[in-house]
Amino acid sequence: MMLRLRSNKAVEVSDLRKLYKKVEVRLLIMLGITLPLFGVVYLYYNSGNLNWELPALSSNVEIALVALGLFLLLAQFFLYRKRFKAVFESKDLHHKMIIYSEASLQRIHILTVSCLVDAVGLLLFKNPLFVVFFAVTLVFFSLAKPSPDRIIRTMKLGKAEGDLIRQASRPE
Repeated sequence: MMLRLRSNKAVEVSDLRKLYKKVEVRLLIMLGITLPLFGVVYLYYNSGNLNWELPALSSNVEIALVALGLFLLLAQFFLYRKRFKAVFESKDLHHKMIIYSEASLQRIHILTVSCLVDAVGLLLFKNPLFVVFFAVTLVFFSLAKPSPDRIIRTMKLGKAEGDLIRQASRPE
């Protein structure tokens, strides 16, 4: 019986590790795409020497991009919280991690779109509000990055489940 328990635990840690790594890798890929892109636009914005002769767009487009940026930041926050509440209805740790990973991936995708909107807005309108939105988006990206302590605290896990999460977060 003890061997069966250990093999189930090993399988569970392996499954948890896959979910944990999926979120972590996706977050790093999305940051790897958006940070350099925004960085180039920001350098263009600050240099003042480059002239890409971009078309002049109406202020309605600028207002729409600002509203979209704000909407995306609020949407990711509330959608994540709504989806995450299902964690407390589940008793199974694996199911809790599935809910967590799906909610986090959705959050990461929305944040990526938000970064792209911020980059386009800064490029087209040179409005510093897009820099502020990008900075706030980076804060949410840092909150979306999985860490064992954050997962344990937000899911309100016990010691045994917390140890499994810590094992899952370690490299194999």
